[in-house]
Amino acid sequence: MEKRIGRRTLRLSHPPAIISHACIGGRHEGKGPLAADFDELSQDSFFGEKTWEKAESTMQKRVLGRALEKAGMNEEDLDFIFAGDLLNQCIGSAFSLRDFAVPFYGLYGACSTMGESLSLAALLLDGGFGTTIAAMTSSHFCTAERQYRMPVPYGSQRSPTAQWTATAAGCSILSSRGEGPRITHVTCGKVVDKGIKDANNMGAAMAPAAYDTLSAFFRDTDTGPEDYDLVATGDLGKLGHEILRDLFARDGVTLGGNCTDCGLLLFDLERQDMHCGASGCGCSAAVFNGHLLRRMEEGSLRRLLFAPTGALLSPTSSFQGESIPGICHAVCVEVLS
Repeated sequence: MEKRIGRRTLRLSHPPAIISHACIGGRHEGKGPLAADFDELSQDSFFGEKTWEKAESTMQKRVLGRALEKAGMNEEDLDFIFAGDLLNQCIGSAFSLRDFAVPFYGLYGACSTMGESLSLAALLLDGGFGTTIAAMTSSHFCTAERQYRMPVPYGSQRSPTAQWTATAAGCSILSSRGEGPRITHVTCGKVVDKGIKDANNMGAAMAPAAYDTLSAFFRDTDTGPEDYDLVATGDLGKLGHEILRDLFARDGVTLGGNCTDCGLLLFDLERQDMHCGASGCGCSAAVFNGHLLRRMEEGSLRRLLFAPTGALLSPTSSFQGESIPGICHAVCVEVLS
């Protein structure tokens, strides 16, 4: 079977199953509409640690432990771990895995990292290079604010287009054996930059990348948004989601009610005042590994197109006046039985 279909999409001949999943959130996530879908919620933003950065590492350690426990596995059962976060040099992931004797690939795709980790894990398993792989990522509001914008104690105002970085982590255990929703297709994103420079308007920077990847996926698979129970992008928020709809409308394609964004789902935008919604790679990771996969297990979703997006900026690039490149990685998850 030819695995490459079209320019950028791969059709897996041995689709791996997501045999276990877990997600952890913080105080604001616990006040949102998806609170019941979390495995663990903490009122303590430090998660028992002395710094927010250590707290993020603790989230990853805990979410991996939860996913392994739900699968009835130990760390020795994992062939690889793919993980990433928003911190410089991915210290959230690397430090969390210091006590795990498992081969590790550190990833950085900004808020697209959950899609990137799922893609690479699925491709490795489909190629027969392992049997069980963990894919996970996290973000923390306070670590992201300190790194990319202003330290929280500074009390700076957020613009109306800004989004709230989720304090959350998500983990999927993929296996070439066992049962569960299966990853059947992967579309690798490419860097798309339309010249947006406002670091408080991530949705506008990332929407063109989501449009590019989803268009490639639909073209390569000869499908449309109506062929899926749900098309869920990651962290475009309210404004970015509207821009994505407008971009497809120019092609004569209507994104219907089955198209949403993880940044619109995690918080109650009216009651919680999160401006344009949630962001951070922990947002799409938590929504996917909680709400979306639970819906697949319950049977209300059978064919999901998950397409998290990332803004590939750094504090240095912003200070130097650079624009914000975006990327989007898409995976098709299906219940095949």
